Amino acid sequence: MKRRDFIKLSAGLGAAVTLSSPLPARAQAKVVFKAADVHPTGYPTVAATENLGKKLAEATNGRLSLQMYPSAQLGAEKETIEQAQIGAIQFLRVSAGALGPIVDDINVVNMPFLFKNSAHAQKMMDGPLGQELLDKITANPNAGLVGLCWMDAGARSLYNTKHPIKTIDDVKGLKIRVIGNPIFVDMMNAIGGNGIAMGYDQVFSALQTGVIDGAENNPPSYVFDNHYTAAKYYSLTEHLIIPELLCFSKKAWASLSADDQTLIKKFAREAQLEEREFWKKYEQSAMEKAKAAGCEIIEIADKAPFQKAVKPVWDKYGPKYQDMIKRIQEIA
Repeated sequence: MKRRDFIKLSAGLGAAVTLSSPLPARAQAKVVFKAADVHPTGYPTVAATENLGKKLAEATNGRLSLQMYPSAQLGAEKETIEQAQIGAIQFLRVSAGALGPIVDDINVVNMPFLFKNSAHAQKMMDGPLGQELLDKITANPNAGLVGLCWMDAGARSLYNTKHPIKTIDDVKGLKIRVIGNPIFVDMMNAIGGNGIAMGYDQVFSALQTGVIDGAENNPPSYVFDNHYTAAKYYSLTEHLIIPELLCFSKKAWASLSADDQTLIKKFAREAQLEEREFWKKYEQSAMEKAKAAGCEIIEIADKAPFQKAVKPVWDKYGPKYQDMIKRIQEIA
């Protein structure tokens, strides 16, 4: 993180207690955890994290609480990961797509067309494999994070400003924003587009100015971050189902008592299931809003050409995750 950004962050959040020394459960000092999310107020991940904070405050009689900073107030995902690593942010909502380059094991869930559907992905998150992957985040020496829980983010589809994408041929030549992960750049190039890695906070202005022709994301992100006002064509390719994660700064985690850590983990598990219910309603609302605004929602009659086109991506990245992929595919 740039020094001036850190100074600005520290000045703006000076009221929060710094977690630099162990805080036993009996301590009365009030601690306000900072939580970051690129999504706006009301978004399922934001709402579920805020509720976690309310439960934490109630359970500790206000000793521990949470202050949410939505809408990328503290930076895009790359910046907030860096801030969590140094302990400037405690709670971090981050996409598995953005975390994959740091914790390579997580990249397994970033493979295109890995999950059959959202229900399949949820079974992975809720089961032993989901916990195993969370533990890999915590154990990774380079991450500086503790994996708390998964959060749903639905299926990602293509949207653009130029024309309806009905077949794979319609993708050819389009400049499409993807998360800054080599898997996604290669995936977009494989289906004929020009994959452009870009921070999420830059997408709306890039669509407006023509820097990119489109992007790929779930319906709520498409609508509630206003991308739909610039890109009227939303094609249901559903090429990725990328879960999101709620993590905690490992530096700050080490300053907590075992009791406080257990409490946070308990409420995080509840947040995982609660966010899912929020998501269902939010996704439906997003699709209704897009249709009402005159956006063209395009069903993809045959996804096989898309699945066939990404074979080189699987050939390049899949072998190292072979065992994990097999276990995911075997989930009934």
